[in-house]
Amino acid sequence: MVQIFVRDNNVEQALKALKKKMQREGTFREMKRRKFYEKPSEKRARQKAEAIRRARKLMRKRLQREGLV
Repeated sequence: MVQIFVRDNNVEQALKALKKKMQREGTFREMKRRKFYEKPSEKRARQKAEAIRRARKLMRKRLQREGLV
């Protein structure tokens, strides 16, 4: 559960902090994804693509750390 406190009646700053937290947690992406029905086959394909993307990113970071790239 995301919780933001409003300090000194500064609602704008609290909203900015809330949006930042929601962005980091992936809430906006989740809401966009759930807006329409996703067929199970499309869901599997999306999850597989996300896993591949994560693996590539991890490999890129490892290679960079080792100084190969």
